[in-house]
Amino acid sequence: MGYVQEVISELVRKNPGEKEFHQAATEVLESLELVCDRHPEYQKQALLERLTEPDRAILFRVPWVDDKGQVHVNKGYRVQFNNAIGPYKGGLRLHPSVNLGIIKFLGFEQIFKNSLTGLPIGGGKGGSDFDPKGKSDREVMAFCQSFMTELYKYIGADVDVPAGDIGVGAREIGYLYGQYKRITGLYEGVLTGKGLTYGGSLARTEATGYGLIYFMDALLKSKGNSFAGKRVVVSGAGNVAIYATEKATQLGAKVVAMCDSTGWIYDEAGIDLAAVKQIKEVERKRLSEYKNYRPQSEYHTDGVIWDVPCDIALPCATQNELHLEHAQTLIKNGVIAVGEGANMPTTPDAAHAFQKAGVLYAPGKAANAGGVATSALEMTQNSMRMSWTFEEVDAKLQGIMVNIFHQVDEAAKAYGQADNFIVGANVAGFTKVANAMMAHGIV
Repeated sequence: MGYVQEVISELVRKNPGEKEFHQAATEVLESLELVCDRHPEYQKQALLERLTEPDRAILFRVPWVDDKGQVHVNKGYRVQFNNAIGPYKGGLRLHPSVNLGIIKFLGFEQIFKNSLTGLPIGGGKGGSDFDPKGKSDREVMAFCQSFMTELYKYIGADVDVPAGDIGVGAREIGYLYGQYKRITGLYEGVLTGKGLTYGGSLARTEATGYGLIYFMDALLKSKGNSFAGKRVVVSGAGNVAIYATEKATQLGAKVVAMCDSTGWIYDEAGIDLAAVKQIKEVERKRLSEYKNYRPQSEYHTDGVIWDVPCDIALPCATQNELHLEHAQTLIKNGVIAVGEGANMPTTPDAAHAFQKAGVLYAPGKAANAGGVATSALEMTQNSMRMSWTFEEVDAKLQGIMVNIFHQVDEAAKAYGQADNFIVGANVAGFTKVANAMMAHGIV
């Protein structure tokens, strides 16, 4: 058994039941075998073992009171995975599915995603099994204040800078920031995704979706292609999906399908994004309402969105949403490119099927890095006590995403894996972190 396989085997043994973490770590480590073969010093320094063990994993209870006076208790998490190149950086996820394994998977992926941005930020992630859906503003505030009352001890502008993720938008960030400021007396850039009136950045809402399209546009152009005239399917209906749809449409594509957790919509004429924004961002309702705006559209609760024929598929919802059978359907229907807007939305066998079929496949740690890149730009603005225009931030974002594509493309080619963007992303992200860890000694 080689070094990489030994590390994977030991990681699975030491972290039982954390299947998402096992999946993410295995995918990364297996693609680093060629790198480790060229650098035997990594094994001597136990670099992979150190990289796959978080610096610390914090678990705490979060008691809060609902509008009826009933006390509830949720679990809170913050995993600070690696700060070799900068302070820990990664979102907070509020969703019933959250557990330690999922937070570790997300934090581990964040190390490499953040490295690829070229900005000085390390990897971390956090959250809770609290579900903000159906809760009043007061209940969400009560939870967020209780959550931050424990979390504040472990974060700071130069220590760990959380952001939003699933279930954590502008409302939640505002409540979290207010409590941090109240407890510490500090007005600092300790959270990103803040409101524009108190240190937020323009273009942050659009960043992950726009960044995904900027990356895919660079990828398509490298093959003499573009978004113009392409049929696109986008899973999800949150910020990433909405703004990926917006930018793809601006580049000449026609997005024909989107989905949320209850069903999916199909609109042959092209998704009416204004209607989707009204439903999801203003009314906070389900996509089943879409037919009220576009009677000619279809709404489905059976089947899957990946049954819709398309040229480009953009999974932007959640982990492991696109399975092998979905990949086979997409391939049969002529898909030419798949770009991950979510974190690990494609199962390993589905990703392999895309690669085997010659589909251009862009993994999330590269393709969806636009959100954290713009969060780091927000940190920069906070440190400088400045605010850039939307156009300035958007231009920087586009430059970062195009640069990420070239890093990934060049790393893949350097190891004889041209067009294998999984290997390219992992190698390019890992190399910077590994060099920093080696320079720091055994810490």
